[in-house]
Amino acid sequence: MALQAARTTPGSPPGGRRPRRFLPERHLLPYLFIAPFFVVFGIFGLYPLLQTFWVSLHDWDRLSGAGQWVGLDNFSRLLADSDFYTALFNTLSIFVLSTVPQLLAALALAWLLDRHLRASSVWRALVLVPQYVSVVAVALVFLQLFGRDFGIVNWALQHAGLISDPVDWTADTWSSHVAISFMVMWRWTGYNALIFLAAMQAVPRELYESAQIDGASRLLTFRKVTLPAIRPTIVFTVVISTIGGLQLFAEPFLFDQQGNAEGGAEHQFQTLTLMLYKYGFINNDAGYASAVSWVLFLLIAVIAAVNFLLARRSDRA
Repeated sequence: MALQAARTTPGSPPGGRRPRRFLPERHLLPYLFIAPFFVVFGIFGLYPLLQTFWVSLHDWDRLSGAGQWVGLDNFSRLLADSDFYTALFNTLSIFVLSTVPQLLAALALAWLLDRHLRASSVWRALVLVPQYVSVVAVALVFLQLFGRDFGIVNWALQHAGLISDPVDWTADTWSSHVAISFMVMWRWTGYNALIFLAAMQAVPRELYESAQIDGASRLLTFRKVTLPAIRPTIVFTVVISTIGGLQLFAEPFLFDQQGNAEGGAEHQFQTLTLMLYKYGFINNDAGYASAVSWVLFLLIAVIAAVNFLLARRSDRA
């Protein structure tokens, strides 16, 4: 006891233990590990976003550079532009026509691939084939399929008695939206199916065994066991598909044989990204194009937030 008391210095805590010293490197180390992400995001994400907003406040020519400060005039001009509302409608229409069937088909395809199939690895690899094909090649093929005079789609519809005269798929609003939506679905259904399949294989097999013992059918098991278990993955794919669908550019751009980003003679399938490309890279009006990009950014943020809130409400329910 006397020896312990001798070792204890005045003002030290009981037991003779020294207080831990503050080591700055120990607290800064986690931030150093995640710093590269924030540096890359700041350079390639945050800075372009802020720079685009700054450009939208000017009468900015893409070739000559900054011009006169105009404030929110570009946004006022955009909201008064009838072409903007046409492009907005086209974007939302193609997004709904392509995303909803795409995700439903991906769920069904993932459910089939989750079963015990022969050469299952081969089937799972085949669903990714559309991802390996260039979007230009896909557009060329679908232009032939949806051709007015010699297209296979018109030939099949006529032989089935569904139409009497060939459909000019690029001339009408709804027909062009359907054709472009099929192009998008063909490219992305297999990709989403593999995401759903990975989530399904992570579901504990004991749940399926319990449902089988209770006499549940495969369809009922899918509704009551599989879907609730993969709900976070479904929310993730919905949000990602929403972002991609609202930024659709390559498919409608290549579907227009004129290649001028007009989206048809009457802008019947011009999306917001096509409108952005037209004003930014053809008309060189960077200020107006930046205003379009910021409206598109806000639209994506609002729809993604609505999806998140609906999913959170569904989880609570």
